[in-house]
Amino acid sequence: MLLVILNYKILLWPMLDEDAPPGIETMLGFSDHVRSFVNPVWTSSGRPIIQGGSLGGNGLNTASQTEKHSGSSHEKLRGLLRSFPPAVDLEHHPCENFSFSPPPTDKKRTGPRPCPVCYVPVEQALALMPDAPSASPVLRSLNYLFEDNLISKESNSGSLFGGYPSLEERDKSYNIKDSMTVHCGFARGKIPGVNTGFDIDEADLFDMWQCQGIVVASAIFGNYDIMQQPENISTFSKDTVCFFMFLDEETEAAIKNTTTIGNIKRIGLWRVVVVHNLPYSDARRNGKVPKLLLHRLFPNVQYSVWIDGKLKLVRDPYQLLERFLWRKNVTFAISRHYRRFDVFEEAEANKVGGKYDNASIDYQIEFYKREGLTHYSSSKLPITSDVPEGCVIIREHIPITNLFTCLWFNEVDRFTSRDQLSFSTVRDKIRTRVNWTADMFLDCERRDFVVQAYHRELWEQILRSPPPVRLQPRKMLPDNAAKEPGKGPATKRLPAKRTRDKKSGSKRAHRSRANGGKEFIPL
Repeated sequence: MLLVILNYKILLWPMLDEDAPPGIETMLGFSDHVRSFVNPVWTSSGRPIIQGGSLGGNGLNTASQTEKHSGSSHEKLRGLLRSFPPAVDLEHHPCENFSFSPPPTDKKRTGPRPCPVCYVPVEQALALMPDAPSASPVLRSLNYLFEDNLISKESNSGSLFGGYPSLEERDKSYNIKDSMTVHCGFARGKIPGVNTGFDIDEADLFDMWQCQGIVVASAIFGNYDIMQQPENISTFSKDTVCFFMFLDEETEAAIKNTTTIGNIKRIGLWRVVVVHNLPYSDARRNGKVPKLLLHRLFPNVQYSVWIDGKLKLVRDPYQLLERFLWRKNVTFAISRHYRRFDVFEEAEANKVGGKYDNASIDYQIEFYKREGLTHYSSSKLPITSDVPEGCVIIREHIPITNLFTCLWFNEVDRFTSRDQLSFSTVRDKIRTRVNWTADMFLDCERRDFVVQAYHRELWEQILRSPPPVRLQPRKMLPDNAAKEPGKGPATKRLPAKRTRDKKSGSKRAHRSRANGGKEFIPL
């Protein structure tokens, strides 16, 4: 029975027919002036096909090719499920008696570090997967704006890629109701990734559309990071979870100098996608597109795990979903900053660290202050922080979470690319209107399932630098060590009770006086 349930959950859940109930986000169609998502045509296998032949060169509008691919995936998954135990005893959750403990003491690591986290085995995580998608409060149908002739009507209204939303349109986007149409990037294209300013090859789009269930995604733009391969990933996840890495042409060229990507476009677990015609000159801002708009790039995915390019994933995706979403009955999880909880403090830290120009940061914070932004305090509880450590996002793709990341992206598009500054404003505007919020877990828990590497530039600088010179301490013999013949008085046994050195002219005392009271240790 368990196998049947798991088979149904993983394969059939994301697949809809033309009479899909409200609450499931639908795909792209367009009118003369305003373009938005409408119901697609679905094959008998449950996979979508694009009408109009716009991507016919790769078979996206050929039902027979899609059905064949779906059938092989189905048989593979069924074979994997047969390898699981026939029953999993879940009368009591394996982690119900687990008590949180702070990170263990480590004299060598005084900064932030991981703390123990209780995960369940992959097969138990699958058994704990919800039977149906989570309910989206109030919002049932989310549509996206597309316009032919985009003209900026206001200063500081964002970019062409974002559609230049006006302040009036921004305010209306928080008026949450049953059906909504909002700006959410890709404002110039009929299909996200096709002539949008974040362009993706048709073959890559085809594979992205084939991804169902769960995607783990990351990105490296501007050759800024070194690609990290996930570790400790189960065979089941390798066969059922999509791993996508987005690169720009600069990063691809650098990788090709040391690694062969090949026709299958894979490096380790990562399916590599090269993005063309990036919408921004800032590599970090370009990275916000896949980070916050995965639901637009992967329209058939139910869950996603985003990790920044500098991170290495070291836990299985199913374990993360069970621990941070299903166990807590939440739809969006992100870690809070390990030190800062207040947006004003975060803004000052960004200015001190040179993360963005000070005038733009000040403008954004002053704008939020006029809208009512205040310092974080205990009055916000159970909200535990206003500042996320945004390098990891775990979420379910339902209309309300998709709306949240759309509106969060719009803030990043309008103001600075420092998404930590805009997170709480978008979250609080939504939570005051509907019963939803983003769950924030401890940063030490995040550090348990991802390992952070150096950015490429810093790592190369470390490799070029000569090793530091370390002072070698004098070798001291223990009190009970036997005197070796031929050795000088340096090996003399120390008395049990230390007394003041009576030889004022000893070498030790002389060296101390000659160096201003500081003992010189020769290298």
